[in-house]
Amino acid sequence: MKQTALLAAALSAAMALPAAAQEVTLGLGYSDYHRDAAEDGAMFAVDYLHAPFHERGRLSARFGAALEVQETGDVFAGVGISGVFDLNNDWFIESSLMPGAYHESSDANDLGSAFEIRTLVAVGKRFQNGKAVSLAFSHKSNASTADDNPGVNSVTLRWHIPLGG
Repeated sequence: MKQTALLAAALSAAMALPAAAQEVTLGLGYSDYHRDAAEDGAMFAVDYLHAPFHERGRLSARFGAALEVQETGDVFAGVGISGVFDLNNDWFIESSLMPGAYHESSDANDLGSAFEIRTLVAVGKRFQNGKAVSLAFSHKSNASTADDNPGVNSVTLRWHIPLGG
């Protein structure tokens, strides 16, 4: 639990920095663990996405961080890369790859190791004020870096809030 608190504090501190931040996403969703005995449940997610370091045509890439908390007490914190492909009429597709640390609240929700990788794909719509809404599908697993790799899938409704000017 001490590790989880330290990870949450580090992510909170990073989010407070004014440098290069572009957007925060807040999400509510549901997670389905692959194990039959696992405790599925609601989740809350916060992603912090930096200003793009690469833009070409409709594609942009940026660094980001994620914090996900399950109603069961499971916590994931990760950092990685996010890409956005802009479609017509302010629609977009977002994807991300964020390795990080996972702490389960019970043995039933053990994903095989503390090292987990979250992959995410979302479809969203941006509004004239810069905010957006998206529906995301994500998967967390240790990518078979451990002997056991059950994984968890989540669906999340996300609200994107632009930062700065």
